[in-house]
Amino acid sequence: NCKSLTSFVIPDSVTSIGLGAFQNCKSLTSFVIPDSVTSIGEYAFAYCKSLVSIEIPASITSIADYMFFECDSLKNIVIADSVTSIGRGSFQNCDSLTSAVIGNSLNSIEYRLFSRCDSLKTVTLGNSVTNIAYAAFDGCVSLTNINLPGSLTSIGESAFEECDSLTTVTIPDSVT
Repeated sequence: NCKSLTSFVIPDSVTSIGLGAFQNCKSLTSFVIPDSVTSIGEYAFAYCKSLVSIEIPASITSIADYMFFECDSLKNIVIADSVTSIGRGSFQNCDSLTSAVIGNSLNSIEYRLFSRCDSLKTVTLGNSVTNIAYAAFDGCVSLTNINLPGSLTSIGESAFEECDSLTTVTIPDSVT
């Protein structure tokens, strides 16, 4: 809740960022996570309304639940191949997010992962995604393009509900 904090430097000796550590730091614009960090807690950057970019090092294998929830200024997300899991609602309500690229190690697009990302236009899913959970892209009204990989086996209820700009979706034969 440090509403005036604009930047922060984490030393290389830090290995973990705890639950809600920078939550509600509304003036924080960018943040560099050192390679020494291996875990980040839930809601760590939630409600950081000015956060435009963040670098996630290869040392991170998991993105916790609601980690970037309502980061209104976050524009693009690239999830490295090192990330094997992304928690529920991690990018929910990120209104400025326009594109997301998911690496090849992630198996599941979790519950409301990108829900209500009003500006999200394109999503590229990695080759290992097998599941898109309930309401994963619900309310992404600007989503025009999503590439569903051949590895996909299930699509949850309401996964693309209210995706008004989505004109064509090709569902792979692997979906049961």
